Amino acid sequence: MNAFRSAALDDVDWKILAELQRDARLSYNELSRRVHLSAPSVAERVRRLEESGVITGYAARVDPERAGQPLLAFVQLRCARGQCLLRTSGAEDYPEIAEIHKLSGEYCTMLKVRSASLTHFEGFVERLGEHGEMRTHIVLSTQYDDRPLEPSVLEREVTDAEGWQRP
Repeated sequence: MNAFRSAALDDVDWKILAELQRDARLSYNELSRRVHLSAPSVAERVRRLEESGVITGYAARVDPERAGQPLLAFVQLRCARGQCLLRTSGAEDYPEIAEIHKLSGEYCTMLKVRSASLTHFEGFVERLGEHGEMRTHIVLSTQYDDRPLEPSVLEREVTDAEGWQRP
């Protein structure tokens, strides 16, 4: 289990995070200009965000299609007893897996998979089959991807469930 301390983020922190999510290569001078703080104040806030684990790193964004992995799929996996993917294999065994999510419900795992071709994906699915039952979903197109993190709306209105209340 991951233990972490929740960081209390203010509006300035969120402005800094928004700018860094748009372009993580900004200098402190440019970032300070955009959020209307001094460069030393921005540097201190970024350091605090890094130390608290809110900022976990900086990375280049790569176009998977241009890098030779145009096929994107999601695979729901229901592991067979004793064959759990997360317990019986490692990342090096399945380089096609971009993300793994543990789920509640009927299937225990959701995989985000990238491959070079449909034939490559078919071979991946055949190897993955040793872990259990699966459902595959090939992505035809992506309409919205990689949304930046924003502050949560904590209070939302909830509609009463008319007809579902006890008398």
